[in-house]
Amino acid sequence: MNSSVAIVGGGIFGATAAFVLKQRGYSVTIFDRGPLPNPDAATTDVSKIVRMDYGADAFYSRMAGAALMGWERWNAQLDRPLYHQDGFLILASEEMAPGGFEFDSFQTISHMGYPLERLDGGKVGERYPWSGANYPDGYFNPRGGWAESGRVLENVLQDAIATGVEIRTGVTCSGLLFEDGVVRGITTEDGEEYPADSVVVAAGAWTPYLLPWMQDVLWVSGHPVLHFRPEDAEPFSADRFPPWAADIAGTGWYGFPALPDGSVKVANHGPGIRVDPRDPRRVPEGTEERFREFLAATLPALADAPLVEQRLCLYCDSIDGDFWIDKDPEHEGLVVASGGSGHAFKFAPLLGGLIADAVEGLSDRWAHRFLWREPTHRVKEAARYDDHAVNRRAEYGPSPTPPDPDR
Repeated sequence: MNSSVAIVGGGIFGATAAFVLKQRGYSVTIFDRGPLPNPDAATTDVSKIVRMDYGADAFYSRMAGAALMGWERWNAQLDRPLYHQDGFLILASEEMAPGGFEFDSFQTISHMGYPLERLDGGKVGERYPWSGANYPDGYFNPRGGWAESGRVLENVLQDAIATGVEIRTGVTCSGLLFEDGVVRGITTEDGEEYPADSVVVAAGAWTPYLLPWMQDVLWVSGHPVLHFRPEDAEPFSADRFPPWAADIAGTGWYGFPALPDGSVKVANHGPGIRVDPRDPRRVPEGTEERFREFLAATLPALADAPLVEQRLCLYCDSIDGDFWIDKDPEHEGLVVASGGSGHAFKFAPLLGGLIADAVEGLSDRWAHRFLWREPTHRVKEAARYDDHAVNRRAEYGPSPTPPDPDR
């Protein structure tokens, strides 16, 4: 097979797709406007949560279970693990009850056969540096943790290059190259043309600008990420401070254990702010004050810690919180792989296969949620705080989940 594929974007979607497609015999080239890993890309960060906890949405919980096995396989191939299974702490600001993210997640994962530890406020305050009074309920899921996302991407790109994938950086795609109405490559801002038999647009936040006909279902939002360095980082080590979500569906707050430099990353998985990826990445005024107010009430040991880094992470949001991985029905030769909506990275071990199957027109056990569609209303992923969107529970409900055959 000598078919060629041009992939626009070298983030986790594009890099994993390139690796798998090359393994399947394609000639593959990645085009990216920056260096790779691109420092502006959402993937290029120090850490991303890896979790199975998706409220009542058992589809993502099962898919995350399969991805976790992929993370373990990847770790086994590395000199040093990049996925850290430190567990995931879920905190609720009131007693867990049906319809709440924490209760529905607990029920869904328990029905799948995974052991979880229920926690009350007393246990939270005794074991962790949290103000237990603010979180009287919750649970600890040992099957989860975090990944060194920037390092993971770097590793995937190195593997792709080793298999023969060509990388072209400093190339800004400006449009698609058509031949008899079929997409047959890309054009660049420099006026260059790069022919290909198929094009995969995996451009993250740039996708709705490169493909303007998708702007009614994909858009860009910015989300603050702040790092604080406490005087004593020991209470925030992974054994005492695992990755966490604190009333996340109602507030958006989540974070990580201390990094090797002693800094603690705190972020917000909420509606964010609408941004243009072409503009400077500025954290909005008042963000630090809002974060410190949250920390003062919940993690007092961090409340006055120096701020050592801040970043605006860009999501490419889809209208329903699901990824968008499919052939474009109106543009033959084009596959779109985008719409990560702030929760795609954890599925990195599965993404390449999903995208490669879309290119080849093959069936995939996970693909049905990511196919081309025309949603009639805005929906949010279960963990995402967004007062303007509908929780996925309304669509999928809290039905019991059968044991996962991949566990």
